[in-house]
Amino acid sequence: MNQKLSPLIELQKLDLRIMEITEIRKKIPERLHVAETPLREVTKALTDTKSAIDAATKERRTHEKDLEVHESNTEKMKSHAANLKTNKEYQAHLFELELANKKRGEFEEKILLAMEKIDELQKVAKELQEKKQAHDNVFAQEKQGLDAQDKELAKELAQVEADYREAAGKVEKSLLDRYNQVKASRKDQPLAAVRDGKCMGCRLQIPPQLIAQVRRSDDLHLCPYCRRILYWEGEPAKERASALSEARKADFEVGESV
Repeated sequence: MNQKLSPLIELQKLDLRIMEITEIRKKIPERLHVAETPLREVTKALTDTKSAIDAATKERRTHEKDLEVHESNTEKMKSHAANLKTNKEYQAHLFELELANKKRGEFEEKILLAMEKIDELQKVAKELQEKKQAHDNVFAQEKQGLDAQDKELAKELAQVEADYREAAGKVEKSLLDRYNQVKASRKDQPLAAVRDGKCMGCRLQIPPQLIAQVRRSDDLHLCPYCRRILYWEGEPAKERASALSEARKADFEVGESV
């Protein structure tokens, strides 16, 4: 591995953790909002149900007042019966009383329907209140957990940022400037390992000559595609054995030609 890049690789590890923590913390309010959704929904349903109860209660009271007025008018009508003089007037009076009784029945029916509606809505409200309490408890626990997580992440972030500043202070200024330039242009990790002939940043195959330069040179080399700073991560034993075999084969061929 390029020894000049070793401090930058360690710095990038801290950088990535900072980005990871920041991203997790950024999503906590969204997670909290999602966790609160069932509580918001049942709260709205409860509020709407209570409003419906109030409207039904107001409707019942209106019908009761209308019935009171109607009953008062009917009593006045009955009090006029003594003043009736002819059979025709009496028959008309009986017809008006019949209509009045029918009208009273309509008012009573409306009152009864309103009361039944209120009873049903109150049952629904009771169920919703119980659900709301359950969702309240669940959300309170979820919020407590997320708040605790955020607190721990904030504590870790402060430590990692301190470690980052300390690590950055140990990096050669020109290297650090180059690292920051690439990071600013990419908005993500500036360094990428070379593995299996590919840049692990963009996953594209890079030229063999560049791979050789990354392996052997202490200079900085950039991926021709994603412009990340490349570093050699080393080879598995099998690959090293294969490379050694190829080298011996090449030496043997040279010896034969001589």
